[in-house]
Amino acid sequence: MKKYKIAAMIIVLIYFFQTFFTSLGGIGADSLSYFGIAADLPKPETNLFPMGYPILVRLVYNVLHDYFWASKILNLLFTVIILLFSYYKKFYFRETVLLFMGKTFFTVFIGAASETLFLFLMYFLFFFFHQLLSKKDNLYSYAVAISLCLIGFFITRYSGIYIYVSVAVFCGVMFFKIRDKIYFKPLILMLFLSGIGIGSYLLFNVMHFGDYTGEHMRGKPSSKDVVYIVRDVFGVMNSIDPYIGIKPASNSLASLLFQFLVFVIDVFIFFFFLKYFKKAKESSLYYFHILLWVMAGVSGISVLVSGWFQQIEEMGVRLMAASNFCLFFSFLILYFQNQLSDKWIWRVSCFFLVFLTCYSLKDPGNYLENKKQIEPQMAKFKNKKYLYNDEKNKITVTTYYFPVIDKKFDYKHTNSQKGSLKEGIAGTVNPKIKWLMNDTVRDKTKVLYTSQLRFK
Repeated sequence: MKKYKIAAMIIVLIYFFQTFFTSLGGIGADSLSYFGIAADLPKPETNLFPMGYPILVRLVYNVLHDYFWASKILNLLFTVIILLFSYYKKFYFRETVLLFMGKTFFTVFIGAASETLFLFLMYFLFFFFHQLLSKKDNLYSYAVAISLCLIGFFITRYSGIYIYVSVAVFCGVMFFKIRDKIYFKPLILMLFLSGIGIGSYLLFNVMHFGDYTGEHMRGKPSSKDVVYIVRDVFGVMNSIDPYIGIKPASNSLASLLFQFLVFVIDVFIFFFFLKYFKKAKESSLYYFHILLWVMAGVSGISVLVSGWFQQIEEMGVRLMAASNFCLFFSFLILYFQNQLSDKWIWRVSCFFLVFLTCYSLKDPGNYLENKKQIEPQMAKFKNKKYLYNDEKNKITVTTYYFPVIDKKFDYKHTNSQKGSLKEGIAGTVNPKIKWLMNDTVRDKTKVLYTSQLRFK
């Protein structure tokens, strides 16, 4: 157990400091949208994203007066609280540490996005469901706690409705098996209370913004070409993989062959996990594992289908975070219940924690220094209402040389693009300036262009 305690402390340090050594600091386009909503509180101007995460960001910002540091402190708190809770409650501490050594937790908890709160709530959803399905007392208290988690999912990410649906599907599938159990009525109460909470938030959106989930502001799907459908299917299948989440942006033959190779690996991992899932029948937590697999399948497929009708990013680690969490957690619990030694899973996890850390720093930078240069310049643009990256055509390419084969390889790193970097920092320093995807504002004097900002 000592090595897991040490690993937990190392994880906290890596998660906190990693973004300092990148150019973008974990800030993406969605981060700017969340910061913008937080800056508008208590009078939000859009419901494109729900307000759960922005509210927390604003609360911490009121103390620190910096949106970047607000997101960093939230991520730190989420990470530390989960690890401490797991340790002191003796709730699968080894398994929880290994979750943090995988791709999903690593990707999510080093970024500034609502997925951090989403996975935080999901961890406690698992705890309360675990208690409800394995205990015989306080069942209604657990049901209420689960209801609050389900409501929290929806006001954190609208895709949280898929978690609610998956829980409802679980209850429906298991109806004939659990109707005589003492926990059936608590589950019905849980669905009822969370349904009222989610419905109330939708009603608030309609009354305040005129639509349910900002659907009128969402664009059409970027493309329905076969290649993108295949890439999305690969992305959904990759939710089974605990560690490998590399997905080249290129549609070249080499890129697609690499993604197909990862897909084949994912298929083997799926059957490997399935072998352990079958062992759950011998466990007193059989229903709990069924819940996790149903949740993974329903939420994953639902996100995939939703991407065919609205503009969302390609299926990847972030969008498949919930599914991967469910499947990996189920596997880890069953693995430790059926294996006498943890050498294999421990060594693999340590290797990939090091790999993920190094890979995330493959194009290193200094976010705090970049922020320090841009922040003073923003005082000159207080009257600007919009922010636009007009340097998209200025592409920075990193060249890698492989001496063994005497070949050079050029790669466009997102973190190296000056326009995106300036946009991210400017939008973080002053989220009141709304970033634009296209330069459509007629009065150009209201627009802050990234070319007006300078690095030394």
